[in-house]
Amino acid sequence: MSKEEQLLAKLRNPALKDTAFNELLDTYQERLYWHIRKMVITHENADDVLQNTFIRVYKHIQNFQEKSSLHTWMFRIAYNESIRYLEKNNKKGYEISEEFVEEKVKILSEDTYFNGDEIQLKLHKIIEGFTEKQKRVFQMKYFDELSFKEISELLKVSENTLKSAYYTAVKIIEEKIFE
Repeated sequence: MSKEEQLLAKLRNPALKDTAFNELLDTYQERLYWHIRKMVITHENADDVLQNTFIRVYKHIQNFQEKSSLHTWMFRIAYNESIRYLEKNNKKGYEISEEFVEEKVKILSEDTYFNGDEIQLKLHKIIEGFTEKQKRVFQMKYFDELSFKEISELLKVSENTLKSAYYTAVKIIEEKIFE
């Protein structure tokens, strides 16, 4: 039995659920936080979305059908919670403008939890100019180190479509990063 299978068995056992959930938090909290943070930008918003994500995981773990890995399932929940947050706060469906991109980069650079340098800020600025699809695919592949198969399961998009979006994004970054 794998570690994930053991954890799932404990999560589904009412007597062990709370202890197992703490183990789940220790294992996945940081990765999910950064997955969310890239979408909602600020630490405070990421914390709120992360909390909602884990509440949803806790409430629905009994319904997990194991069609994907636990990791992929939780990333899907985190992704959906992030989208819900963005839609609720009218931060999705925007028209990408230079002012919008500058504002997002400014928010990131002023965040006390961001410790990047000028190149990292420029990378984030380039990423903010991507379409939503390119941005999500690039972030999940590059920052979250998910495979194209995992991203395909998360976004319900073919792997070939994802690869095309990712490599287009990489080409744009290569062209713009040292301008």
